[in-house]
Amino acid sequence: MPGPLSHIRVLDLSRVLAGPWAGQNLADLGAEVIKVERPKLGDDSRAYGPPWIKDRDGKDTRDSAYFTCANRGKKSITVDLASRAGQALVRALALKCDVLLENYKFGDLARYGLSYEDLAKLHPRLIYCSVTGFGQTGPQRQHPGFDFMIQGMGGMMSVTGEPDGAPGGGPQRAGVPVADIITGMYASIAICAALASRAETGKGQHLDLALLDSQIALLAYQNTNYFATGTPPKRIGNLHPNIVPYQPFRTRDGDIIVACGNDNLYRKLCEAAGCGALAADERFATNGKRVENRVELTRLLQEIFSGRTTREWIEILEAAGVPNGPINNVAQVFQEPQVKARSIRLKLPHPVAGEVDSVASPMRFSGTPLAFGRAPPVLGQHTDEVLRGLLGKSDAELAQLRADGVV
Repeated sequence: MPGPLSHIRVLDLSRVLAGPWAGQNLADLGAEVIKVERPKLGDDSRAYGPPWIKDRDGKDTRDSAYFTCANRGKKSITVDLASRAGQALVRALALKCDVLLENYKFGDLARYGLSYEDLAKLHPRLIYCSVTGFGQTGPQRQHPGFDFMIQGMGGMMSVTGEPDGAPGGGPQRAGVPVADIITGMYASIAICAALASRAETGKGQHLDLALLDSQIALLAYQNTNYFATGTPPKRIGNLHPNIVPYQPFRTRDGDIIVACGNDNLYRKLCEAAGCGALAADERFATNGKRVENRVELTRLLQEIFSGRTTREWIEILEAAGVPNGPINNVAQVFQEPQVKARSIRLKLPHPVAGEVDSVASPMRFSGTPLAFGRAPPVLGQHTDEVLRGLLGKSDAELAQLRADGVV
């Protein structure tokens, strides 16, 4: 059954992660996504290795594992945008598409006659999504932006990591590029909303997504905590600024995370752990009191959790209905029965590797289920197919474009 966006065609001029993540979301939803890459080199992230994807003989290919995380389901064509002929090809393809996705620096595509203003004159229904570090307005709009620097500038690193002075204290970036990923997610939402608007109005529009804006939005309650108090939040490690207990505890043989999001769950925890007196203690009876008396409650609970193994605690707390879980490494994640039951790990056919592993989209649809049949493409895998099928290029024309280095 076709996916929910199977009627949509996307021209993806983006590279690395934020833009490609949005493009992959659209491909997962059934859109035809045509990824435009540089001849010979391709997307920068193809070279972000090791590790590399292995071919059928176990030898390294030219493609990094990094590249495969954000390019599932796409077609790859190679076009030299620096050439007039290449610009003409991309312009012609844009006129055949519903969405154009790009993450060039502000103003770069205008030099090639491929800005939103250029293309909207020819294709007013086009949805043109720009993903940049700082957006299309403001004094830094021309500056490049990368995830790590945006995590710092956008406040994420000020609330991530152990406190200053504690062992291992100091600012830390998140373990994955959250600024890139959340910007890609916001771009996906914006594109779908613009498509819905176009269905009503018949008009396309320009979408302006910035890593800095998205990173700040991701701070969520840390922003509103600051607005409410006037005091910027600080790093508190694995603790939660507003909920207690909502943290890891050491067990006899490891660690367990306990997440008591309300007073009822806290009482269930105390009953299951055999410390009912802590539920009745006025210092800990409400979440607000527990936040005020966090240090003492943590000390008391830690003594209790040290008495059993992680597995014992998981069984006890699950029986009591208290949210909890182990701290898994990535290998352990994919051994979880729930992860296996949800078929989250995919194997997709690949022309060089035979097959590659991927992670299924978390979006589940009852009426238009997603299908994952196309692996991340090798460089230029679909150039002939796309230029023949959409632009009607002949074999002779394709040969000439190759001879001229355009594709």
